Amino acid sequence: MTTEPARSVEIELKFDVDGEVATPDWSGVPGVASVSAPEWRELDAVYFDDPDAALGRAGYALRRRTGGPDAGWHIKGPRGADGGRVELHWPLDDDSVPPSAVTERVAAVSTGPFAPLARIRNSRAVQYLLAADGGVVAEFADDHVSTRDERAGVERSWHEWEIELGPAAPADHAAFFAAVEQAALAAGARGATSESKLARALGV
Repeated sequence: MTTEPARSVEIELKFDVDGEVATPDWSGVPGVASVSAPEWRELDAVYFDDPDAALGRAGYALRRRTGGPDAGWHIKGPRGADGGRVELHWPLDDDSVPPSAVTERVAAVSTGPFAPLARIRNSRAVQYLLAADGGVVAEFADDHVSTRDERAGVERSWHEWEIELGPAAPADHAAFFAAVEQAALAAGARGATSESKLARALGV
């Protein structure tokens, strides 16, 4: 495995949704000229932490995920002042435990041992919110989530929406998210009860 991961910054807004609420017409959001057809993905991720949950307490998440275009090993860092999280991504391999190229990136927080913390399976429909020139303003994910807290043995499931800023996102993120929130709430969504799928899977 290469030791140099791909790097991105994730800035997103999440909503809880009851049942089969219809998605909004995102083309009404300023800056969005069109919306792509849905793409269906089946995602399956195992999250890891040490026995004291040191990574989680420091704001990190370490996972191995299959399915979708970014299958692989991921590390998400603590949330920044702008709400964004730096994400590191390594290609998928045959390892079922975090390889050294991954764990060395969190060694300042914990050296393990790392064992499964939670499993998150997600049936996702993705649509791209596009600018007039075709640039991706944001990615909309309609997620039906099933999880298992591997240490407590508790299973949970829920439906949520997620909007993640894309390369063509407007400079004024707050104004864009305000318009997204207005459209989502008008369609029947609610503000998310948890800031991440992992936190909700663990009941926090």
